[in-house]
Amino acid sequence: MNTANLQSSLAAHLPVLSSQDLGWENILVSQFQPPAGEALCHLADEHTICLSLAPCPVQLLHIKGGKTFTGLFGKGDIAITPADVPLFARWEQADDFLEVRIASRFIQQVARETLNNHSEQIELFADFRSRDSQLEAIAQLIFADLQQENVGGKLYIDSLTNVLAVHLLRQYTTAKPQIMEYQGGLPQPHLRKVLDYLNDRLDQNIQLADLAALLEMSQFHFSRLFKQSIGVSPYQYLLQQRIERAKQLLKQTDDSIVDIALNCGFNSHSHLSKQFRQMTGITPRNYRSRR
Repeated sequence: MNTANLQSSLAAHLPVLSSQDLGWENILVSQFQPPAGEALCHLADEHTICLSLAPCPVQLLHIKGGKTFTGLFGKGDIAITPADVPLFARWEQADDFLEVRIASRFIQQVARETLNNHSEQIELFADFRSRDSQLEAIAQLIFADLQQENVGGKLYIDSLTNVLAVHLLRQYTTAKPQIMEYQGGLPQPHLRKVLDYLNDRLDQNIQLADLAALLEMSQFHFSRLFKQSIGVSPYQYLLQQRIERAKQLLKQTDDSIVDIALNCGFNSHSHLSKQFRQMTGITPRNYRSRR
């Protein structure tokens, strides 16, 4: 099959689920369930991670970077294709996999912000089939949020994207870089500045980049120092504060639960109800009835 046909065959495999329209930055996540076939991929500016979701192992051929892999690819197996490396793939049975594309410029940005020695360009290496429980866990968390149409919001996905980038830098680069570590948490004035910012914007779609920019530090280090300071991640703290705001409105007003959900940064009645039940053990309606 010639290159043009291969590329068109890839285009024919549309994802069954994708983050394309969710506004996620630096990352694109899609689930594919193609029938047996073959395809050629060449992404100049994105690194690609493929996580097998197939219940039964699939016979696979991968050719990339001048190397060939042939074998069974089973649930939990991971393949990594660096940016600008062509990949030819052929699979003998119907497949089911998660594809995570992360922008190469974002990886370089994270490298500049977090590495002790960042003078040289960071290069990821190709991996045909590996097991990586941490990488799989990150991908599954992102996949779960995709399935729920990003109920976690941008702050949640931004945090996972940063964790993913740092993991790739630690485990899948040609040179093993040393990630700078900071201890002790955020200084109290800095922490108060961030908490005030969050509490004033509970109804808004807050991004991790916004919080890190307040203190002029990298997103990765901000997240680590924030958690050291108060024991939870920025996303978990934001969720806690939104639930507390919802409790106040449920007690003190007769606003509809839909309006309360939107005023507290949730995208729907059901989104508030799910998070509220997980955190308090009861629904917003039952909580209101007890007032």
